[in-house]
Amino acid sequence: MTQSASSFLVPLVRPPMAPEARRWAGRMVVLAASVLLVAIAAAQALEASGTLALGLGTWRLSLYAYLVWAVALGVGQVMMRGEAGYKALFLLPALLFTVALVIFPTIFGLYIAFSEWNLSSFEGQKFNGLDNLRTLINDAYFWNALRNMTFYVLSVFVQYALAFGLALLLNADIRARKFFRVAFLLPFMLSPVAVSWMIGKSLMEFRFGPLAALMRHLGWDNPAFFATPWIARFSIIALDAWVWIPFMIIMLLAGLQAIPKDIQEAAKVDGASSWSTFWQITFPLMLPVSVTTIILRIIFQLKLADIVINTTSGGPGGATDTISSFIFREYRDRSNVGYGTMVAEVYLVLIIVFMTLLLNAVGRFMRREAAL
Repeated sequence: MTQSASSFLVPLVRPPMAPEARRWAGRMVVLAASVLLVAIAAAQALEASGTLALGLGTWRLSLYAYLVWAVALGVGQVMMRGEAGYKALFLLPALLFTVALVIFPTIFGLYIAFSEWNLSSFEGQKFNGLDNLRTLINDAYFWNALRNMTFYVLSVFVQYALAFGLALLLNADIRARKFFRVAFLLPFMLSPVAVSWMIGKSLMEFRFGPLAALMRHLGWDNPAFFATPWIARFSIIALDAWVWIPFMIIMLLAGLQAIPKDIQEAAKVDGASSWSTFWQITFPLMLPVSVTTIILRIIFQLKLADIVINTTSGGPGGATDTISSFIFREYRDRSNVGYGTMVAEVYLVLIIVFMTLLLNAVGRFMRREAAL
């Protein structure tokens, strides 16, 4: 047996484990730091709610306790796991970053959501139980914004169809193909805020906008793009699509270029038409890329706010409102931090449920297609 073949028979060497006493000490270090963090955070929460008066002041002490807990967690990992603990240290920064900037703000948001906190009031923050949730359930503007979000999300499929057609065009052998690829990507390079001002507030302006003047010349007597509910919604979708369709084109064009040319050439040799080649070969092969593109676009669409805020501020009468723009107005116009945070937390739960169901449905669909 050669040396190279026998080397495969050597059992894998596991990294040395720490002694039992050292592992026990590591657990105690992590436990003590965790108890300290929870105790200080609970004390400051009770003081902030007015239950206790401990004189702790700001939440700075909790920040220091969190930093101590982070260091203790790293030391404890090394003490408990030995060599494997050193490897875990490379993952700790990402974990601690997620806890500090995602998990903690979410928990703190829940604390604010169940309180009455209006910045224009002299009373300050006070706990109000489920009052904000009851207000949300009976808030017609919230449900209107949620219906609008459903309409905006469904428009993603129309944007996908347009993006697929443009991607096929840019993938074809046409004149000035490189120029058109760059030209179609230009809107994606602009900020949605800039687009809302340049197009929504300038080109589509009712009195002096060039697009409004063109519509008058074509016979539209009252070219007010944001005055009536349905026209305003379609105008917002048009602005949003102009910004984000290039992103979908990039994804789909990359998928089209990854398809082997031999397959399409063999279909042409067999006498298949362009239409049948698309439906029988191109579209099925593009299905994974298409699903990924649609899911990513839906995620971005669920955050739609900037174009609405800068163009219509949710008007007319909330017709173009999204949940994000509605939350923004609760904070900015009404200074209602408690209720705005409750809306944000409920929307977060709705997004989690919706995306979980969507991903499960997509997973079942892809598995069924792979089995055929």
